[in-house]
Amino acid sequence: MPSGKILVVDDDQNICELLRLYIEKEGFEVEIANDGRKALEAFDAYNPDLILLDIMLPELDGWQVCREIRKKSQCPIIMLTAKGEVFDKVLGLELGADDYVVKPFEAKEVVARIKAVLRRLGSNESELVKEVKYDKLSINLTNYELKVDGVQIDTPPKEMELIYHLASNPNRVFTRDQLLDEVWGFDYYGDSRTVDVHVKRLREKLEGVSDKWALKTVWGVGYKFEVKE
Repeated sequence: MPSGKILVVDDDQNICELLRLYIEKEGFEVEIANDGRKALEAFDAYNPDLILLDIMLPELDGWQVCREIRKKSQCPIIMLTAKGEVFDKVLGLELGADDYVVKPFEAKEVVARIKAVLRRLGSNESELVKEVKYDKLSINLTNYELKVDGVQIDTPPKEMELIYHLASNPNRVFTRDQLLDEVWGFDYYGDSRTVDVHVKRLREKLEGVSDKWALKTVWGVGYKFEVKE
């Protein structure tokens, strides 16, 4: 049975207790915070393995909480939002969230997302070191470390998994749907815009580092990690 600590942040007590019931049933510990400031206090005190974070919160909203947490931690964050617009999803992902769930949701779906994110992050612990290296670039998926010209760059887990997947298959073109399936997993209910957001963020970190490789868009198809001979 899974184990770990989950911080649930939502100002709706009924939603919190429903999620607590389902999450604890799966073997996790649950801590609850009902506003943004308490969420940050609980994060520091509780040191959770994953955060379920509502966007519309008193005191500090979910965007602000996510931004503050990302300044000091890469703890996985799943955003909870009543808004289904692409803008909200994209903003959350650009701030470093790992996934999002749109309300109204099934508690069982949320539990499945929690397990999927934690499984992805923990799946390499017992395996050999997963690392690829190119000129001025090192991508270590075992330790979730991205180094550019010897300097470690803070990178959210999903961006790490995406760049590792592309760089492990140099010059191979992937469609957005392939990347959603192979990087996010079959139980991810995202859309292709999600891939674009993560590529955009990676480009900001990697643009102009080396002329021997590049993260390329293949128009009308998808993306590839291009390595020059």
